[in-house]
Amino acid sequence: MRHAHTFTIAVIFAAGLAGGLTVQAQSGGTKATLTAATLEQKIEAQERHELDALKAGDAKAFASLIADDAVFADPRGTAGKAEVVAHVTDFKLLEYAMDGVKVVPLGPKSGVIVYKLTQKGSAQGHEFTATVYASAVWVERGGQWVCVFSQETPAKQ
Repeated sequence: MRHAHTFTIAVIFAAGLAGGLTVQAQSGGTKATLTAATLEQKIEAQERHELDALKAGDAKAFASLIADDAVFADPRGTAGKAEVVAHVTDFKLLEYAMDGVKVVPLGPKSGVIVYKLTQKGSAQGHEFTATVYASAVWVERGGQWVCVFSQETPAKQ
């Protein structure tokens, strides 16, 4: 009988993860309930907003989406917000595609996004194409969604 009870709990838990999961946040005495799907949509939209800012050449908009204490990592090492923003002034994203997007909620106001990014751009006057696996952690702070961590790993060709 105990085995059947454990199995039933596992099935109910899995069903919650599959679509019915809700994340609750309390703010100013009101309770907001976000579904995991809504949180995923918000985080994916923020990631696209960041990429669209790069595509538009809008370093100010790009910087506004990054937390002051953010850390970025790629094959060259790590960098903070100031260094990353300084480097994007000579960078232009011409096209991009996000494939295989997955978002994992970390809490009511945070999550990690992982996807394959195919991009075409120019940097220092040279055009390039690249495919990377990207991940980022997004957190809502003071009513604004900001990226606190971003990482890119080159995809094998």
